[in-house]
Amino acid sequence: MEPSPSMTVGQRIKFYREHAGKTRAVLGGLVGRSPGWVKAIETGRLLSPRLPMLDRLARVLGVSVSDLVGDPALLPDPVSVPGHAALPAVRDAINRYPITTPVAPPELDDLSARVAGAWRARHGAPDHRSVLGALLPDLIRDTQCAVRGYDGSQRRQAQALLADLLGLAQMFLAFQPDAALLWRIIDRALVAAHESGNMKAVAGATWFAMEAYRESGDWDTAMALNLDVLDQVEEHLAEGDVDLLGLYGALQTGAALTAARMGEEGRAWRHFDQAELAGRQLPDGYAHPWTWFSQPVLGFYAVSVSVELQKGGEALRAARDVPPDTITSLPRRARHVIEVARAHSLKADHAATVATLRKAYETAPETIRFNGYARKMTLDLLEGPAAVRRDARDLAVKVGLVS
Repeated sequence: MEPSPSMTVGQRIKFYREHAGKTRAVLGGLVGRSPGWVKAIETGRLLSPRLPMLDRLARVLGVSVSDLVGDPALLPDPVSVPGHAALPAVRDAINRYPITTPVAPPELDDLSARVAGAWRARHGAPDHRSVLGALLPDLIRDTQCAVRGYDGSQRRQAQALLADLLGLAQMFLAFQPDAALLWRIIDRALVAAHESGNMKAVAGATWFAMEAYRESGDWDTAMALNLDVLDQVEEHLAEGDVDLLGLYGALQTGAALTAARMGEEGRAWRHFDQAELAGRQLPDGYAHPWTWFSQPVLGFYAVSVSVELQKGGEALRAARDVPPDTITSLPRRARHVIEVARAHSLKADHAATVATLRKAYETAPETIRFNGYARKMTLDLLEGPAAVRRDARDLAVKVGLVS
């Protein structure tokens, strides 16, 4: 018996898994993923795996990658994202860690101001990866030199700055084709944060790591990291540090999204409720400088949790309470609009999906160009109803999917 030609990649994985007599738990264990991840792939709740994972799945199931994909022409992953032009320079700055002690390390106050300025530039720019690509190489080199050049409390301050900066580098690198560099950044950020002894640095580095683990499909690790640091942060909230409270709220929303990705609806909304409580305690107009956790962004997460739970109608109802302009970070605003497009896609409203994706492009082009879900929806719309194909093709050209 052969799979139907109309089967999706996820359905083919399920077909060959069942044919091989393997449970989801067994298959997931053999490729380093959870049973919930296998289910999400098979049911289409997650994007199809990239080629390296498809190869691992094929080997375990005793078939070829072409068997899992169906059409060999689809093998060059159509939603994979090309590297940004600045990626080599950022990679070089990360890899060439200083091994000699500088005679005069950079002034910490100056470095702190430059890092804070880079974060503001990131949130304020529609072409935020290009902006970061120009700033990061020198900043990374200088901050690494500061870690090497100072001792005692100044070195711990430099370590906290490095952890902060590596989170920014992770945002630049997200969804780009260099997984090894991404995990190197995450590991270095966690080490720097813990060596700094700064609770905010630890919480921030953990938030960034949790986001990466969730997007890689390792939901158990994402949740474990998240809950561990939430317990630590909660012990310090009485100190009244507003940025630590902002990180606490961001970590709660991260746990909510991870739980939703795992299909645990009650747990997802319990974490969201805790994030909402934190958000109410923030000053009016406040947004955390890294995560942009704020009162308006809570509405963004309400949409995302519903989307992850595959509840398009609920997501769209939540979206009505979030005017996009209230999210002052342009990348965050564009990401919110993409989540609304995902909700329309769940409802099979093709016209609304393409129109919403166009709004995301107009808000921050480099967000949609580097977002796998947006790229996948755009490709699907190219084969959708005739009424949306022209707009979908125009968007696909802008996003770089077709020429």
